[in-house]
Amino acid sequence: MTPEERLGKLGLTLPEVVPPLAAYVPAVRTGNHVHTSGQLPMVDGKLVATGKVGAEVSPEEARELARICALNALAAVKSVIGDLSGIVRIVKVVVFVASDPSFGGQPQVANGASELLAEVLGEAGRHARSAVGVAVLPVNAPIEIELIAEVR
Repeated sequence: MTPEERLGKLGLTLPEVVPPLAAYVPAVRTGNHVHTSGQLPMVDGKLVATGKVGAEVSPEEARELARICALNALAAVKSVIGDLSGIVRIVKVVVFVASDPSFGGQPQVANGASELLAEVLGEAGRHARSAVGVAVLPVNAPIEIELIAEVR
């Protein structure tokens, strides 16, 4: 089953690539790797939620937002390589969580992205990861995700 077929089975569709909010491109291929820019939880060009996780955004909601960010990252990779079957492996995922000072559940929030990548790509979606709590993210987004994919 292709990654696109797995997306369909999950009831998901790959979104259009989120246009950059500043002076950068959504993804860059160098050799056999694609690096994505940070992807926010944008749907149809709009930020789905704002605020800090553990305050305005619940951990459960943040986990779902991480899934949206991961879908946006896959769309950015696909825009560079043509189709998701070209992904050999997701090498590294970095998840930034705008966190209330009392919130320490960044790894559980990041699991939303990690689990989606494994569901869509199988073993190739398992990766190294960092989950980092930060004070604020662009446009007051609660989550931002970037990844590195090895590609054919």
